[in-house]
Amino acid sequence: MANYYPVHPVNPQQRSLNQVVTLLRDGGLIAYPTDSGYAFGAQLGNREAVERIRRIRRLNEKHHFTLVLSEFAQVGQYVQMDNWMFRAIKSAVPGRYTFILKATRDVPRVMLHQKKHTVGIRVPDHVTALALMDALGEPIVSSTLILPDEEQPMTDGWQVKETLDSELDAVLDSGDCGTEPTTVVDFTSGEPVITRTGAGDPTPFQ
Repeated sequence: MANYYPVHPVNPQQRSLNQVVTLLRDGGLIAYPTDSGYAFGAQLGNREAVERIRRIRRLNEKHHFTLVLSEFAQVGQYVQMDNWMFRAIKSAVPGRYTFILKATRDVPRVMLHQKKHTVGIRVPDHVTALALMDALGEPIVSSTLILPDEEQPMTDGWQVKETLDSELDAVLDSGDCGTEPTTVVDFTSGEPVITRTGAGDPTPFQ
């Protein structure tokens, strides 16, 4: 049964954030709000939680997991970027985008695309998501909370709890989140390729 943590959308209570962080560090799987709907969240390197996400969403090995960061300054530690990529991504964050890039050695293999050694990164524009990452002190491994046979992410925290109560360890709910998934931009070919058009304006990458 998932623990449920309602928090204020502007000033999320630190005590609740710390309790969720404790669950993450203990190997838990959570759901939390972002500017593009709810997302699954796990601690970096948590293989079991990644497999739980795969099972819930019925994902194959081609799925890109995403490292959700609290600020752009952290991006270079986890992915490889040319100067033009650096400038393009910096101009679009924080925001409703996911960028696919070659990972550095700091990213555990379980998080990577098995053949390409790539990973998604993103910096959301959402108070609660950013506060959670600040409390954790490192990126959260995430995947959009889109259930099998659905096209849009879940957007209501209490509904997430009711639907996935036996699958999650915690639901963090600040009563506000986006309703569309991120726009996904893949840089691994050397040029930006939009692989999913979502909430972020694709125009700068076309």
